[in-house]
Amino acid sequence: MADNPYFDEIPSPFTQEELEAMIRQRDVDLRSIDVSKATKADWDKGDAVTKDDTVKDTNPKDAVGVKKAPISTVSGAVIAEVGLAMLEGARKYGRHNYRISGVRASVYRDATWRHLTKWWEGEDIDPDSGLDHIVKAIASLTVLRDAVIFDNWVDDRPPPVPEGFFANLDKLAAQVIEKYPNAKDPFTHEHAKKPKSK
Repeated sequence: MADNPYFDEIPSPFTQEELEAMIRQRDVDLRSIDVSKATKADWDKGDAVTKDDTVKDTNPKDAVGVKKAPISTVSGAVIAEVGLAMLEGARKYGRHNYRISGVRASVYRDATWRHLTKWWEGEDIDPDSGLDHIVKAIASLTVLRDAVIFDNWVDDRPPPVPEGFFANLDKLAAQVIEKYPNAKDPFTHEHAKKPKSK
């Protein structure tokens, strides 16, 4: 105990012998105790002041920051991929050109749909860019969403469907599932990879 370096680092109202005796008695880890604030009476009743008592539960900046829109919830890997896809557009048309020129909703809806359809049908990589079709779809939606935020887009969507149309389709789908509760397994990409039996 005499060679314990913590005694040299922590200012204390106690002698080294008193501290050693208290540590032996209470089995206290000296590194977690702010002995400069503890009194003998505190030790006697078991209320020695810990370092945590001298610090706020949360950093004030953290307390405010956690209530703001986060970026840590988004995959950094995906952000990097989308950045690469956006770089392609920046080199071809000029970075953030869409904020000046504006966009037409149908153009970016179609581009997104094409990339997702190709990916869904088994083509993972866009041959023009070498990027995943999903990444290209996200990049298209990024441009469209940015244009909507800045009110710099042409809304050429068709007249809307009647209210409740899609909700009614969901109800019909639920009825089909209820009618056929024991659904057969779907045929997927994995089936196409297996050799056909003769």
